[in-house]
Amino acid sequence: MTWEAWVTLGIVGLMAVAVLRRLAGPDTVLLAGLALVMALHEFFPKFPGVREAVAGFGSQAVVTIGVLFVVAEGMRQTGAMAVLTRPLLGNPRSLPAAQARLMLPVAGLSAFLNNTPIVAMLMPVVSDWCRRTGFSPSKLFIPLSYAAIMGGSCTLIGTATNVFVYGELRAASAADPALTAGNDELGMFSISLVAVPAALAGIAYLLLASRWLLPDRGTVAESSDARRYTFEMQVDPGSAIDGMTVEEAGLRRLPGAYLIAIERADEQRIPVGPETRLHRGDVLVFAGALESLGDVSRTKGLSRTTREPGTLPDDLVRVEAVISDRSPLSGKSVREGRFRTEYDAAVIAVHRGGEHLEQKIGDIVLRPGDTLLLEADDRFTERFRNRPDFYYVHTLGAAEEVRARKAWIALAVLALVVFAATVCGMELLTAALLGGGVMVVTGCCTPHEARASINWRVLLMMGAAIGFGKALDSTGAAAAIATQLVDTFDAMGPRAILVAVYLAAMLLTTIIGPVPTAGLMFPVVVAVARSQGYDLTPFAVTLMMTAAASFASPSAYQTNLMVYSVGGYRPMDYVRVGLPLNLLVMLIVVLIVPVVWAF
Repeated sequence: MTWEAWVTLGIVGLMAVAVLRRLAGPDTVLLAGLALVMALHEFFPKFPGVREAVAGFGSQAVVTIGVLFVVAEGMRQTGAMAVLTRPLLGNPRSLPAAQARLMLPVAGLSAFLNNTPIVAMLMPVVSDWCRRTGFSPSKLFIPLSYAAIMGGSCTLIGTATNVFVYGELRAASAADPALTAGNDELGMFSISLVAVPAALAGIAYLLLASRWLLPDRGTVAESSDARRYTFEMQVDPGSAIDGMTVEEAGLRRLPGAYLIAIERADEQRIPVGPETRLHRGDVLVFAGALESLGDVSRTKGLSRTTREPGTLPDDLVRVEAVISDRSPLSGKSVREGRFRTEYDAAVIAVHRGGEHLEQKIGDIVLRPGDTLLLEADDRFTERFRNRPDFYYVHTLGAAEEVRARKAWIALAVLALVVFAATVCGMELLTAALLGGGVMVVTGCCTPHEARASINWRVLLMMGAAIGFGKALDSTGAAAAIATQLVDTFDAMGPRAILVAVYLAAMLLTTIIGPVPTAGLMFPVVVAVARSQGYDLTPFAVTLMMTAAASFASPSAYQTNLMVYSVGGYRPMDYVRVGLPLNLLVMLIVVLIVPVVWAF
């Protein structure tokens, strides 16, 4: 292997470490890696130059995904997804029935729409459903995320990974027709032959195993652990409780909440004993369910530390917001993020899975997936719903305003896109452009909403992944990895190589996500196919299916992070439920793919 190949693989290793240590998001890391190989080209021509490195940003796959975001936004703004799902949810009598009623329609919708807006729109619906039926949110939110992931793999437009790999497969086939001579070109539903059985098997697995593997952290009404927020109050000077002990002030046995720390000047007292005396200006840090915040707020002598005169409008509402992995707040404390100044809102509580946050609110360093309880004006949700800062924004106690009268128009537009791309043989990009344009023209979404809906981070990741993939190819790194795979597994047959590709992609997906993984692995499978004379198609389809191998970590897929805090989960919940599901999908892929697409 050449030294250029070793350098390229070293950069890949550094990128993986940067993502694992959360030094930056995958898009930033990939762009930095791409910039580095472009700089190296100035001195060493084996690395890709500017023209080759940036060509991916203008690829058909990248543009197609960008336009499909607009189609999904039209569906979201009209509430079309809720129109389909609410009647199906109904009033199930058992948990398996509830999970089936949730997962089947979600998987069906995700086959045609980006799954992030689907999960975002259904989160408040599922929360309300849990309150009405008494089911534990922890039994339903992971199934919601997993069903969206599995359903997205069922068509070419269901996930960005599928669109990306399909575009790369067409480009590779155009450059070397012999690579795909043994199989027909993939159509809209070609991947359904393997993805639908995998999705059905995955749903069956969750229905059977979730009783034991998914945590049960109580109903919405009773679960303080599932939705345990950290919030704080301050002892008013001269109040009745100034000088009392914690026990005397009635703060020892609060319903649904407990006092975890007292901040006094620069001193923090943990744990807090019943004999601890309260002093004026003490900041009391509580942990408890959302409902307990109101009970604590009514304690005489305590006031909210987050409310300062003149900083917030009078007409306040409570808002829940989930921090996204591309939020400028991620990695900063609440104080460093200048939340009041930047968002005109106050953070009054923070929830992070099953963790106990014992710092003051201002000192909590925010992470992707954290749920914030905010006090804000009644237009906060409208202003920030489409911003990349948050996965999900919802005003508590308020129904989201949607253009319900146009829901059926949005559904018809989606059907038109699928019909044009399948029956009429129209290019997927052309069909998506027409669909996005009709969404805007008919008022299903405004031009501003259409622009705001585009996830530029995903597009940057795709473009950078294509460019870095060229570095793996031009330096010989991809060929070296392919040679190692073939030498190790070829004696056991091409299925063994397929298993090795899947396992490697599954590991990378858990670390950096499915789209960057597909970009880095595609040159490798091309080199494998070329060196052994195999058809590239079964390897490309296997790479598509690694998007459905994102179950074992909350950070492996956006929807996993979105439901992490809302469902009250811990990282091991994803490992316990998701790792067997990853392996189940692999088994189905390895059994079916070679039968449908010959080597």
